[in-house]
Amino acid sequence: MNTRSYEKMDLSRSELDKRRATHPSKDIKGNQGKEFLGKKIVLCITGSVAAYKAIDMARILIRHGAEVFPVMSESSRLITAEIMKWATGNEVVTKLTGNLEHILLADTERSDLILVYPCTANTIGKFANGIDDTPVTSVLAVALGSKIPIFVAPAMHESMYSSEIIRKNMDQLRIVGIKFLAPSLAEGKAKLIAPEEAFPLILRELKWSQVSSALEGKKILITTGSTVEHIDPIRVITNLSSGKMGHALAGEASCSGAQVSLISGRVSQAPPPLLDGRNLSNVTTTAEMRSIVMSELSSKKYDIAIFCAAVTDFTPRHTSAGKIMTEKGKILLDLIPTSKMIDEVRKNSKSKKLFLVAFKAEYRVSNSYLIHRAYQKLRECDADMVVANDLGKKGCGTGSDKNEVFVIDRQSKVTHFPLQDKHQLARKLLGYISDKIR
Repeated sequence: MNTRSYEKMDLSRSELDKRRATHPSKDIKGNQGKEFLGKKIVLCITGSVAAYKAIDMARILIRHGAEVFPVMSESSRLITAEIMKWATGNEVVTKLTGNLEHILLADTERSDLILVYPCTANTIGKFANGIDDTPVTSVLAVALGSKIPIFVAPAMHESMYSSEIIRKNMDQLRIVGIKFLAPSLAEGKAKLIAPEEAFPLILRELKWSQVSSALEGKKILITTGSTVEHIDPIRVITNLSSGKMGHALAGEASCSGAQVSLISGRVSQAPPPLLDGRNLSNVTTTAEMRSIVMSELSSKKYDIAIFCAAVTDFTPRHTSAGKIMTEKGKILLDLIPTSKMIDEVRKNSKSKKLFLVAFKAEYRVSNSYLIHRAYQKLRECDADMVVANDLGKKGCGTGSDKNEVFVIDRQSKVTHFPLQDKHQLARKLLGYISDKIR
């Protein structure tokens, strides 16, 4: 595509230069989440036949915001350095030079995490006994001294994994703080943990301290996304919502050690990776969401409930059983308000000490009016706090990755959280909740 074609797309010259300077493989960065945004992860690859899985591991880390820097031992050449450069968009370290690659990658505060994936028995033995003769073991030695978190994912034959010597080496490494991502034992092998299984374990460990420990073990119910109301079998009315704020809250709460149940309407992205199928309920209509919410609250003792979903406010008085033919021309919809499910929470909750959080959205209003409406909502639904936002503010529209909110509590205290990434905001909101329930 020539420059003139780009100009037709309204791209500035600075944007063009930025595109040319960025490796194409980084186009996927953050497209499945922002959990690792701003994090630098060193991916060490050793000589296991499972080395090819490092490609998928790198990609999943990048898709959640990380910058990944590969380091390969000489024996790991089942895959090539060129493949890993393609996978990560970064140069690959295959030997140490006068540039001191091991220091640049693993010295104090140079990186956020070292991940050995896969790791052979040979590398485990060298690491445990201070043998430093490969790029990988050199990086590990420096990282251990500089207190960078290290995760090791073993892969080998089951008999080797069960060896007393190898077990002793692993125990020795655990003593100094190394985390192991346990393999699955099958077909006589200790098989490398799959990337999609490793990712949430890494995420939980890395982010555990970022949200107050007051949430550890707490049961939290969160609603997110939008619900729909049918006009006919194929047409609906709805509220706009991407579900990103609810997802951020669910992911950050899970990282803090909370037991999260997420009830999700229609959303624009996959749920947080820390949630499994048992903790996730997908719904379509307002009635479906109400049914699951009330069932959960009446049958289980939740500590916190966060109503983040954009529940449809109106429903057609009459729904057509068949498709309404366009040949009929103009039609009039008689809309009636849907009942506010959050108003029913207190009388249906099994827990009398439930901490209830409501969300209130307005559009292009003054801050004073937004706060006034939020306090009204707090009194109507007997919430403990309301998070209010203006969807008409710049950077805060539906589907945005950022938000600006005001928090109003029972004492009429107002706390302002300026425009910021929704994951950052989620951590701060959960910290606020933690202080309230502590």
